[in-house]
Amino acid sequence: MQLQRRLAWFLTSVVTAVALGPLPLAGPAAADDCAGPGEQIRQVPWSQQLLAPERAWQFSRGTGVTVAVLDSGVDATQPLLNGRVQAGGNVLAGKDPKGSVDCVGHGTQVAGIIAGQPTPDLAFHGVAPDVSILPIRVSEDPDTIGASNRSATPAQFASAITTAVSAHARVIDISGVLYTDDAAVRAAISAAVAQNIVVVAAAGNHGGPNDPNPTPYPAAYPGVLGVGAIDQAGNRWANSQHGTYVGLVAPGGAVPATQRGSGLVTVDGTSIAAAFVSGAAALVIARWPHLTGPEVIRRLEATASPAPGTAPSLEYGYGVVNPYAAVTEQLSTPVPAPVAMPALTVPPVPAGQAAHEAAWARSTRIAMILAGVALVGVLVTAGAAVVIPRGRRRGWRSGTAAPPPDNPIDLEPAPPVHLFDT
Repeated sequence: MQLQRRLAWFLTSVVTAVALGPLPLAGPAAADDCAGPGEQIRQVPWSQQLLAPERAWQFSRGTGVTVAVLDSGVDATQPLLNGRVQAGGNVLAGKDPKGSVDCVGHGTQVAGIIAGQPTPDLAFHGVAPDVSILPIRVSEDPDTIGASNRSATPAQFASAITTAVSAHARVIDISGVLYTDDAAVRAAISAAVAQNIVVVAAAGNHGGPNDPNPTPYPAAYPGVLGVGAIDQAGNRWANSQHGTYVGLVAPGGAVPATQRGSGLVTVDGTSIAAAFVSGAAALVIARWPHLTGPEVIRRLEATASPAPGTAPSLEYGYGVVNPYAAVTEQLSTPVPAPVAMPALTVPPVPAGQAAHEAAWARSTRIAMILAGVALVGVLVTAGAAVVIPRGRRRGWRSGTAAPPPDNPIDLEPAPPVHLFDT
């Protein structure tokens, strides 16, 4: 029933032109009807095995970079986000003005992927653990307020972007998706891009085979880095939207992330994928502070790992974000636009090569047989050199050993010998 209410909230927000990515919960509901804590997942997440952002930490950990997270707020009490979350703000009228409270849990999941702290108890960690998170709440779970569905209007959404710019955020991570081109939001995005802020936006979750795949905003706005999602097999996550607005992809299917309160929860969505890219952008900015916003995006795209299809593609953009390569690879200055590369394919077998390989295989087998025969011949010859001379010396008689000599033992004792005669 709770899932049905959330689905209804999501569909309603699409009609009103504002929709958030999936907001899954984990664990039992808390006393205040907010999302419960997560689990202690100790395995290394597949997303970390794929991206291995910790390889870049010797060069950059995101120090000094503020990442604005426009979502449901961020729980500042989450142990893995200890000391990384600012008070933030909230554009929803009549609510707690702080953004460091998250009843839904989705914003905490995104923030944990960006800045989750490494700990000996869990294998999970974020991409850029030294960044500062600026949470700005633009959505609310209707179950927490007991009223009608609540999410930011386009005007409120635009004001959240403006707030992030005024707070000197270097990266703005946007989970929310507008499916109409709103003038106020477009203007706010343009102002952020003009300030060399890297705007990373989710591509949306309506890309399934039976979904309409509508154009998502702000991902489709100029200067914004739109992010799609991939699954554990490296393929496009089934619901990830696809189009020219996809610049990069990142893990977004069954990804462990920090949950409100404590622990981890497994989540899906392009908003989760966007968090990986935002973290990588923070690493690049901390390592190369002189780069402009467009140059940071070009570096991320130019150093992406190959993905299926020819880059750039509608489903994968320029490929899978690669935090280590983005931080360490040397590119020409100014950073050039990424060059389209052909997809990895198996080269065809040249004409006549198959027959040549078959003949070579036959020759190899014949050579192995002849070598075996020669080895047997050598062993036989060596044995004959030992056996034949010995046989001739013995007249080819049996070489068994002679029986032992018969030395009977006298069973009767001999008479006593007297040493002294009296």
